[in-house]
Amino acid sequence: MMKKLLAIISILGFFTSCTDFLAEEPRSEMSVDQFFSYPTHAYNAVNILYRTGAPTFYSTGVYAGSRAMLGGYMSGYFDNEYKGQEMHVQHSQNLTLNGQNLGSYFDGAWDPCYLAISRANFAIENIAETPGLTDDEISQLEAEARFFRAFNYFYLVKTFGDVPLILEPYSSLEGLYVERTPSSQVYDQIITDLRYAVEQGGLDYLPMPQNGYRISRATAATLLADVYLNVSGYPVQEDHYAEAAITAREVINSGNLSLIEHGADESQSAYNVLRQSDVEDAYIYVIEYDVSISQNYWQPAITYPNLATAWGIFAYSITNNAYWPVDELLSMFDEENDLRIQEKQFFHSSLTFMQDGQEVTRTFETAPYLWHNDDALFETGQNGKDMVVYRYAELLLIAAEAIARSEGVTGEAVGYLADVRSRAYWQTPRSEIVAELTGLSVDQFVQEVWKERLREFVLEYRLWSDVQRTRMIPVPADGSSGDISFVDVIGFQTVWDKTIQENHLLFPISENEIQRNPNLEQNPGY
Repeated sequence: MMKKLLAIISILGFFTSCTDFLAEEPRSEMSVDQFFSYPTHAYNAVNILYRTGAPTFYSTGVYAGSRAMLGGYMSGYFDNEYKGQEMHVQHSQNLTLNGQNLGSYFDGAWDPCYLAISRANFAIENIAETPGLTDDEISQLEAEARFFRAFNYFYLVKTFGDVPLILEPYSSLEGLYVERTPSSQVYDQIITDLRYAVEQGGLDYLPMPQNGYRISRATAATLLADVYLNVSGYPVQEDHYAEAAITAREVINSGNLSLIEHGADESQSAYNVLRQSDVEDAYIYVIEYDVSISQNYWQPAITYPNLATAWGIFAYSITNNAYWPVDELLSMFDEENDLRIQEKQFFHSSLTFMQDGQEVTRTFETAPYLWHNDDALFETGQNGKDMVVYRYAELLLIAAEAIARSEGVTGEAVGYLADVRSRAYWQTPRSEIVAELTGLSVDQFVQEVWKERLREFVLEYRLWSDVQRTRMIPVPADGSSGDISFVDVIGFQTVWDKTIQENHLLFPISENEIQRNPNLEQNPGY
């Protein structure tokens, strides 16, 4: 926990570097209160969260992939060509990970979250006292800071379970070593923060690109609906499905968001628009990138296998299939009817290009295509594509599941699921899809939602999160292509011939952090 003090120093360093010399008193002698002497100080305190407030589990390396991929490796449904050198992949697949052999790796998840939380705490504590801010500005800025605090705690509690709940800035060494707080209490605080953002932030229900890429009411409400959905499942199991349904429905009924529609042909499908565009009304929360400031650098390089480097056509010096879908995962798509599994939609396995005046076609093991970026791959080696964290399709599926669990399989719930599925099954009449879903039991319908979550967000890291909250894991079912069954995850044997146990549903806390904070205890089984 000594790193918390470094977080304070980092925060103060940020303010001194990002503001003009606004007072006669030397900066080295300025008090914390003086950093909130002008409205720009409050805005700077929140603006830094847009760059550092999204946990680093989305940051992608060409060999290591991202921390968001860890659950995919554990499930057995994704591989990495460079797992021979990437020990976190090996330990995840072998289920041998612990707080020692991956201590530094999990430091890289834990520390940035608490740094963001420290910055959010600092902002929340001081925004209202900043001279020159209007009441509306105070509400908006505090809502944004609370969103980022909630977002980081949501990641922490899902990843590690009980975690220290820290809600005030550190101003001394007193209370430095904080014990783990029960997950239910952490969730309560997450809900409190997000309800403030939704109800008191003065924000509008807008897609993030249409809100100046700032947190909107739709952003906070969607995260809140997702939190309600997760806290209703394992391990907390507090029934908040009704609240999830109400919250998601309010965003939907605003009428300001919509699914991306297909264009004239498959190259202009909704999924290719998702791959290329940063300005869609479907985008609820995105992490914004710009090559001149901070770029989402390596994602395009992990859309091809390592051998592709030798083709001599890429602006990147390295390529690697770091999130390689195994056959069992691909078989859970209907290869005939589901557009998402067709070539150059979510995945691809070939590339045709001109070389030495001749057309050349290379084939390779199936790799993600959603992150393919022509300019970055073939021209610049720089990727400015935004990372979409929440989009409208997920909100529809959250609403469908929550409504079914709290109100039954209503026409509204069926309609939301049918909206997502009919876009994927683009040659199947929507009425046929609605007819297939209507009349299902609640359990049957919910599993249909889970199937669509797996397929729709296959490259957006929802697989393991859903396994954690449902304790069920998808498996290819016998029968027609794309059929899926769900089995208990505890005792499930992966394709790596490893058996998942209950302790694997949470990750270990780094032993480095436990050494720093004697009040922390390791998760059971590690």
